Amino acid sequence: MQAAKVAVFMGSKSDEAMIAPCAEILKQLEIPFVFTVASAHRTPERTAQLTERLEAEGCEVFICAAGMAAHLAGAVAARTIKPVIGIPVAGSPLCGMDALFATVQMPPGFPVATVALDKAGARNAAWLAAQILALKDPNLAEKLQTARKKFRDGVESAAQEMEAKYMI
Repeated sequence: MQAAKVAVFMGSKSDEAMIAPCAEILKQLEIPFVFTVASAHRTPERTAQLTERLEAEGCEVFICAAGMAAHLAGAVAARTIKPVIGIPVAGSPLCGMDALFATVQMPPGFPVATVALDKAGARNAAWLAAQILALKDPNLAEKLQTARKKFRDGVESAAQEMEAKYMI
């Protein structure tokens, strides 16, 4: 088994359904990853140990998803100089705004690249991690180019279909 290039941490098991699209994209791109639960508040020691161990084993990007106080990405960013991507999760009466602000408002020197909330953010976190890894991996860069072409082709196809349907 290949060492994980990406670590995906969720603050709670209840976040799994929201973050699963991240794992699906990493699998599709054949990027080795770890997908687990680690809480900045309930298991700070586990979070620290996982971060340090995975980095020592060659992990290159950390993706952290959390709601409410959403300190997970910041806690990981405090322990590594590897890129950290934060996915805010809407899990409170504030509809994710609390998590968004907690994830994006990091002190200087400890950045967290923050993506959209929930499933959209989970997908883009995987794509961003892949882009970071593709800087050193030409095969992965090729996969990303192919994926982008499929996205473009899908829009072109939809446009042609729509134009034909409503043509006078």
